[in-house]
Amino acid sequence: MTPARPAPTAPVTVVGIGADGWQGLPPAAQAALLDAETVIGGPRQLALLPPECRAERVPWPSPLRPAVPGLLDAHAGRRIAVLASGDPMFHGIGRTLTDLLGPGAVHVLPHPSSVTLACARLAWPVEDTHVVTLVGRPTARLAAALHDRRRLLVLSADATTPADVAALLRDRGFGPSRMRVLEQLGGPRERTTGWTAADDWPGREKPGDPLNVVAVDCRRAPGTPRLGAVPGLPDAAYEHDGQLTKRHVRAATLAALAPAPGELLWDVGGGSGSIAVEWMRTHPACRAVTVERDPVRAARIARNADRLGVPALDVVTGSAPAALAQLPSPDAVFIGGGLTAPGLLDACWNALPEGGRLVANTVTLESEALLADARRRLGGELVRLSVAHAVPVGGFTGWRQAMPVTQWAVEKTSGPTGPDAAGPGADA
Repeated sequence: MTPARPAPTAPVTVVGIGADGWQGLPPAAQAALLDAETVIGGPRQLALLPPECRAERVPWPSPLRPAVPGLLDAHAGRRIAVLASGDPMFHGIGRTLTDLLGPGAVHVLPHPSSVTLACARLAWPVEDTHVVTLVGRPTARLAAALHDRRRLLVLSADATTPADVAALLRDRGFGPSRMRVLEQLGGPRERTTGWTAADDWPGREKPGDPLNVVAVDCRRAPGTPRLGAVPGLPDAAYEHDGQLTKRHVRAATLAALAPAPGELLWDVGGGSGSIAVEWMRTHPACRAVTVERDPVRAARIARNADRLGVPALDVVTGSAPAALAQLPSPDAVFIGGGLTAPGLLDACWNALPEGGRLVANTVTLESEALLADARRRLGGELVRLSVAHAVPVGGFTGWRQAMPVTQWAVEKTSGPTGPDAAGPGADA
């Protein structure tokens, strides 16, 4: 957690402003801006202020976040107001400022957000509308939110975002989805245009206003594979060379790992990256690092992550346990390969904090013996997962047994073991 900076002599006031400008601000927000000695904001926002706002107007530099501390220091001791689009605490500068200064040093005066205004125009209930921001983020992250008949609001990075969204929808089999672009919401130049993603209307037209949100009423094209919201995606959803935790075992593995929002997973021996990908798909705040020694497979993992809507997956090319040394502390670890590598199980166990979970899968007798020994000393649950598929046998149908998987799942109930303590690979 970022340590709080010393509070300025006067709180920073963050004022949400819409496309309707000064006239749309309530009296308290207008008074705060008139009283300020320094007003910081984007050039578009600063241009909305009237001449009677006599404060020094300071535009945000780019990139914004690294510049915030120095900018505040340069104006320390002055009454500072910061302009933000709509609600400053909704994907806005308000969060950055409270992280840096602490909530007691920031006074927020919100304006209706673009989401509130868009839902009002569309008559969409806000609580039933899923919001995805593409401001400073890759368009690929939208793929994880695509489900038939879901309503999405996409916060655009700029005027090119609608065309990028339409292209992604077509590529992912959601071409029939209805799109509407709502520009300059709440202002005198408000405008709404609409089409289906398959029409490629935005690709043929000049980009519109950069201040826009994109509404998507998702419709899956016939024949497009259905990718559910729970673990266990079809194996065909992944590009792989055979190194893939198969669908039914994958669902059982994710259940044992028990992802929760904000948690970090180490996926050791990534293969195709399926465990890390589906861990991250469970919630937008879930994070994962996958470690894969083969650079060809590592590149494949990155493509799978991008295709399935989790481009933020951190892919580390290297051999474990050496590649684990510089990674941030995990909340859970999955070992899908390399269990017999000297020191691997020890390194993963020692990296876990109290309450962390470790799940390891294997199909070999040698690795199974390691897991049985670890379970004897550290507890947990050891299970064997067997899956059989119905296949043709002449003119009849029979069962074809897949190779059984031995799985050890354990939660750490004490602090990390020291270098001289009995770890999973120590002698009994």
